[in-house]
Amino acid sequence: MGIVAKQSFNNLISTYLGFGIGALNVLLLYPKFLTTEYYGLVTFLLSAGNLFWPFMALGVHNTIVKFYTSYTTKIDTDRLLNFALFLPLALGLLIGIVGFVFYDTLLQYFEGDNDLVQPYIWGIFVIAMTTAYFEVFFAWAKVQFKSVFGTIMREVFHRLAISILLLFLYAEFISVHLFIYLLIGVFILRTLVMLGYAFKLYLPKFSFQLPARLKDLMNYSLLIFIAGTVAVALFDLDKVMIEYFMPIENVSIYGIAIYIATVIAVPSKAMHQITNPITAKYLNHGDNELLKDLYVRSSNTLFVISGFVFILIITNVHQLYEIIPEPYRVGVSIVFLISLVKLSDNVLGNNNSIIFNSKYYKTVLVAGVVLVGVAFLLNVWLIPLHGIYGAAYATFVSFLVYNIFKLLFVRTTFGIHPFNRRSLYIFLVISVLTASFYFWDFTTDYALLNIIFKSILISILYLFISLKGRLSEDLTNFYLKVLQKKIS
Repeated sequence: MGIVAKQSFNNLISTYLGFGIGALNVLLLYPKFLTTEYYGLVTFLLSAGNLFWPFMALGVHNTIVKFYTSYTTKIDTDRLLNFALFLPLALGLLIGIVGFVFYDTLLQYFEGDNDLVQPYIWGIFVIAMTTAYFEVFFAWAKVQFKSVFGTIMREVFHRLAISILLLFLYAEFISVHLFIYLLIGVFILRTLVMLGYAFKLYLPKFSFQLPARLKDLMNYSLLIFIAGTVAVALFDLDKVMIEYFMPIENVSIYGIAIYIATVIAVPSKAMHQITNPITAKYLNHGDNELLKDLYVRSSNTLFVISGFVFILIITNVHQLYEIIPEPYRVGVSIVFLISLVKLSDNVLGNNNSIIFNSKYYKTVLVAGVVLVGVAFLLNVWLIPLHGIYGAAYATFVSFLVYNIFKLLFVRTTFGIHPFNRRSLYIFLVISVLTASFYFWDFTTDYALLNIIFKSILISILYLFISLKGRLSEDLTNFYLKVLQKKIS
């Protein structure tokens, strides 16, 4: 786990830095510098782009990770990477032509209360296309076990650029319309930088020759596309449907609550960048004992880290909403529900990597597609009844059912689960600390100071309990190594 611990830690720092900058944007800069309508527009464009990019990548970024180590010659690996380069281009051109033909129909769809979207519909395509290629180049780097730079580009770069653009907007250097155009341009620039890095790590010999086992590649890409669509749809479908049923400013209000809870997903995202190719390697080589060990240890580590973030968010949520401008101060229960979902994602460890790098992924995909249908129907039913809270209820139920199914599937198929005695201890620590600190706050006149004081107190207690109880063997060993280096 040495390379996992080291690169996961670096990825974790980069990802949390990105989320910190994103929090500054989402909670302070966007609400201060944009109207609720334009904030809702930006949220919708980003969510729609995120919803559609899997249709352009068609899962080929995961195909790189899955098959790269199975090829033994440079010719075969070069053909695999060429295949990954040209497939999104072909699909993007096809989707672009369809969008051009039906452009007037798309404009009509956004007539009425949300006609603010109309001038920027093309931006959804650009964001989706550039994101698809970014993921391809990121996977290119990951199979070289170089995930840190890609994580910085994915989590930090665009958020920092958007912060700068928001400050330019506030200073009236740019108009709100130019801000949106430049925001789209940030995604183009990010992809170009990642392209340069990927080619620096490994530059294949370009050709139009198809790779060996093309049928296997296409089948896997198609099925992983469905899997990616399932994951993205379960997370972003609610925002898109809120735009359909409600005025667009509700998308921004809901988006703030979702963003707060999504911080809990950071540890899993950070570790996934390096555990995914390692999991694929173990599966390709039949190293079942190593796979089981990685499953349990990744779960323990992620449970400890994400549990700490969960406690900080839930116990400070009321004070946090005091900082946010008045129009956005709704959604505490949304934060709690989505936080539980994100915590459950972390508890599963590298479960997704096990499933989607194995030969059994088709069964889970069928279940995922069914759940997207259920999520769609739940949103149709609950949003008109409960507004943005209905969207949260639909997302909570859909994700929870999906995670339980994946957990049981790996247990049944591989005979392994991610739990041990430490899992119970971690659960008890999280529950007790959350219950203990939720119902009181420091009473200074400044909400931010109250959050800082309470967070420091919780951090000291949690760190002491985690290290003393060795709740995660890897985190404890990592801490001791860092301490020894500082002492020596």
